Amino acid sequence: MTTQEKIMTTQEVADRFFELAQEGKFDVIQDELYDESVKSVEPATSTWQNVEGLGQVKEKAQQWQSIVEEMHGGYTNKPQVAGNFFSCVMGMDVTVKGQPRMKMDEIAVYEVRDGKIVLEQFFF
Repeated sequence: MTTQEKIMTTQEVADRFFELAQEGKFDVIQDELYDESVKSVEPATSTWQNVEGLGQVKEKAQQWQSIVEEMHGGYTNKPQVAGNFFSCVMGMDVTVKGQPRMKMDEIAVYEVRDGKIVLEQFFF
């Protein structure tokens, strides 16, 4: 007899994402919920690059952390689920090295396939 791991629904993934985001555990979100082949898409006007693969997504997150001088606060609103997608309004109050303190807001859209996030796309 074999045991199968239960595949989470999009709602379950969104709920777990929200739970971890409230604790600021974005690294755990990547480890637990992201697929190995995840894609990260930025707006066309962004200076950040689109990347593919969990390793590159984690590297991009580390690059962001390396330029943050101080995180003054942040938020993630409760996700809205539609089909295989969920979206969150997110924001932060941050000082980036060499820049004045600023508030940033964005909409993040996530696609879920087979219980894992396969796409993150940001709009700001």
